Amino acid sequence: MSLKGFMFPRSATGRASLLPGTPWHYSGTMLTVEYRTHPERVAELLPGYLEPADEDPGAVAVIWAEWQNCSDDYSEILDPARSQYKEAFVVVRCRYQGNTYSRCVYIWVDTDYAMVRGHYQGYPKKLASIFVSRPITVGQAGPRLEAGGRFGASVAAYDHKLIHATFEITGESDHAGFVNGHPMIHNRWMPAIEGDGRDSLDELVTMRAYQGEVGRCFTGDFELQLFDSPVEELAQLEPLEKISGYWREVAFSWRSGTTLRRNSLPGLE
Repeated sequence: MSLKGFMFPRSATGRASLLPGTPWHYSGTMLTVEYRTHPERVAELLPGYLEPADEDPGAVAVIWAEWQNCSDDYSEILDPARSQYKEAFVVVRCRYQGNTYSRCVYIWVDTDYAMVRGHYQGYPKKLASIFVSRPITVGQAGPRLEAGGRFGASVAAYDHKLIHATFEITGESDHAGFVNGHPMIHNRWMPAIEGDGRDSLDELVTMRAYQGEVGRCFTGDFELQLFDSPVEELAQLEPLEKISGYWREVAFSWRSGTTLRRNSLPGLE
């Protein structure tokens, strides 16, 4: 009898799989702050076959996202413990074979399925505690989506604060920045079980969403702090110059990606 399931664990029925099959649908909000750091700090995070972006090579985006997501049967919507999560991620830009891509170099999430889904896609996801202010339409316990609305956002892992940001809306915007505006390019890596330094999975992949939809979008000023940690290198991407901040509503669907480069382990069939 063959085992079923999109991801592990695979079983007789596939119901135990950590992830359902694609497509996956997302609806949520994103708080983005863009700044410039030392271009050489971005370059040292890229494998040798990726080049820094031609223009603004030191541009970085730090993004908080709060998602509701589901598979194609929408069963997660009525079981919200399986449909809601938050993430925070750091994006830079690079070039491969003449094309410009966005690349997620660090990312944290707060659920196991979102972490493993990211590993499947090449996102280097870790678990963390993530918080971001939610806008309100009644009362006073939150920011309004208007000039003067103020948000806070944070990330902490292993009892160490990693990121803290504040954002204040100054007006509406017709875009939400440029650093995260290209197809993503990631690596899918898995060390060989022999533990000899080789990888049994080593792929360069690209992907982009389909059926995207953008709602309200606002721009504003921000303050950003990156903190040191014994298990992170984020503080090396220190802000040198602010670009801008953004808050937006966004939705998209994702089905599959494309393998651009594959390095196979010799001797494997």
